[in-house]
Amino acid sequence: MPYGAGMSEELDPACVAAHTEAATPTPRTLLVVFASPVARALMRHGRDLGFTTVLLEPVWDRMTFNDRAHADVIRTAPGGEYPDDNTDVVVTDHHREELPGLLRTLLDSPFRWLGVMGNARHVPAWVDQLRTLGVDEASIKRIHRPIGLDIGSRTPPEIAIATLAGLIADRNGRSGGFFPPGPLS
Repeated sequence: MPYGAGMSEELDPACVAAHTEAATPTPRTLLVVFASPVARALMRHGRDLGFTTVLLEPVWDRMTFNDRAHADVIRTAPGGEYPDDNTDVVVTDHHREELPGLLRTLLDSPFRWLGVMGNARHVPAWVDQLRTLGVDEASIKRIHRPIGLDIGSRTPPEIAIATLAGLIADRNGRSGGFFPPGPLS
């Protein structure tokens, strides 16, 4: 018997969802930039949340077997069908020298959400590098930083869960307890 069958009261949609296999309402893509332990956890848990997982790693030799195993799609450069306007982009390494060029390219592409992992206490070097590349302030402000819910994450799986929970909250129009937004300048 399906969950709730024979019950006379109206069921709470969240309760029904907890007891049934519900499809993701809109197909989503999670584009994870740069192979890392956090990237693997994002892709592993992202699949459970209905995301098609895409790993964008410009340097093939940086990918491990496990990185490739958790990605539905692997790219060494942005383009093609990824990203599109149903794509959430998460950059997992803010120190890579390729970051400013990749961000400039990604900002010229459609995406639903774009965030870069990093510390909220300082302005990252890539912000000035984007300005040097001619990226305007409005585009730079489209980049979320820091990312994820403020739950005190310390390990790659915790960081991934906090990030994915934040993406779900944002997708559903909820604040979800995101870090307070702050200017990138």
